[in-house]
Amino acid sequence: MATVDVRLKKVNKIYHEGELVSGIVLVQSKDAFQHQGITLTMEGAVGLQLSAKSVGLFEAFYNSVKPIQLLNYTMDIQKPGRLPSGRTEIPFEVPLKAKGNKVLYETYHGVFVNIQYVIKVDMKRSLLNKDVQKQCEFIVEYKEQKEKVQPNPHKFIISPDTLLNIKEKGSVPKFKIAGKLNATNCSISKPFTGQLMVEHSHTPIKSIELQLVRVETCGCAEGYAKDATEIQNIQVADGDVCRGIVIPIYMLFPRLFTCPTLTTNNFKVEFEINIVIIFQDDRLVTENFPIKLLRH
Repeated sequence: MATVDVRLKKVNKIYHEGELVSGIVLVQSKDAFQHQGITLTMEGAVGLQLSAKSVGLFEAFYNSVKPIQLLNYTMDIQKPGRLPSGRTEIPFEVPLKAKGNKVLYETYHGVFVNIQYVIKVDMKRSLLNKDVQKQCEFIVEYKEQKEKVQPNPHKFIISPDTLLNIKEKGSVPKFKIAGKLNATNCSISKPFTGQLMVEHSHTPIKSIELQLVRVETCGCAEGYAKDATEIQNIQVADGDVCRGIVIPIYMLFPRLFTCPTLTTNNFKVEFEINIVIIFQDDRLVTENFPIKLLRH
């Protein structure tokens, strides 16, 4: 039984547009065997998916949620013939260039939007033997921008008066939390930082949490389906914290599950930060801050 593996030259598998994606296709077998040719395909696509609540809303969605192909190359790396027993290494090199006027977006694994780049190897066998396939994902990142981006820090106060979407403000515990986000234009490769301080709270606090949310929009001219889902949740304070003490905010943006903020005709990927205050009686207050992720 022959096995096929794809090994890229770069250990971290990160590539930028214009670079060569190179490596080897490793074929291993105990015995010599015949094959009908080995092909290598490099693919990049944006997969769009509708949430259950959006299906049926717009018939036109079914056309717009087809995968958007960003690149597709196929090449023969071995002509039909016989391979010896043991290890056979077949080197390959493919330029990372977009198809036509398309743009190579950064690799991103979301819930309703998925941007993925893969190398697939297909070894054809004779009728009696099963074809052997193997695929390997590699990561595409934008080159870091040279120009400086203004971090745009944001000071905030959270209290019953600042809250929206509340029917009865009298039912909300009396409290005041002040703080600062050091940047709302954030570098994706640097930590998200800031601070907050509980000035006063009549009801004891159970927990303060920092939530990173992805907002994915799929659609077309007829309408859009917008869905917000949680990426990660970090507890920044546990229990009824001391009043007047500065609590630091520190969070790393997870690789693959975040990408630079993206807006196109068919889809959008945006990010938000929620500061969540949970009181001892399990009442919950959330303040939302849109942020922009950049690679610089």
